[in-house]
Amino acid sequence: MPVRRADRLFDILRLLRAASKPVTAASLAEVLEVTPRTIYRDIVTLQARRIPIEGAAGIGYVLRRGFDLPPLMFTEDEAEAIAVGVRLLARTGDPGLQKAAVSVLSKVTLVVPDPLRDYLNTAPVYVSKSGAPVPERRDLPTTIRHAIRDGRKMRIDYEDGDGRRTARVIQPFAVAYYVEATLVCAWCELRNDIRHFRTDRIVAADVLAASFTIPADVMAGWVAEREDQ
Repeated sequence: MPVRRADRLFDILRLLRAASKPVTAASLAEVLEVTPRTIYRDIVTLQARRIPIEGAAGIGYVLRRGFDLPPLMFTEDEAEAIAVGVRLLARTGDPGLQKAAVSVLSKVTLVVPDPLRDYLNTAPVYVSKSGAPVPERRDLPTTIRHAIRDGRKMRIDYEDGDGRRTARVIQPFAVAYYVEATLVCAWCELRNDIRHFRTDRIVAADVLAASFTIPADVMAGWVAEREDQ
């Protein structure tokens, strides 16, 4: 499906703003799947609208620092992606993310044109509400995500599928969201290895003052395993 010119103009601004050096028309054309000649015409149009793009054909273009992009514009496909993504978060078993998703959607709808605002709110998509169980301590997923951001260890009481409870100190570095469960990915000091803990089986948790750093080779191995799955 051909991209609307208004969308393409916005994409050119987005790409120029993200670039750390001049971007050639050929590079922009390759990303946007149009001809360099089309990019040249679009650049002239943007410059005529007093958008501070500097440069020339064959050299590359830059967007002068300090320029603010116009209000958010999305295609209908992008609007549907947002609507589906927000609804999928309701299945994570993470009340904090669910609340944040509603807030994100409300902020986005404030800055898009009226037709897209209505479309975001009434997009013809449906996501079933069944998903990962919510932990008894509803703030637990948020607490875990904050511990990961801060690089802080946690002390948890964990109950396995057979009801056996163990106390552990973990170094959490990621959260994995699955339909059937939300997992905390962490280095377990009890097992001296990476372990994955279901949040709905963590019966007690405290963030510790001690910080940690996961060795690069350990993280690389864990990432490689995820990519192979």
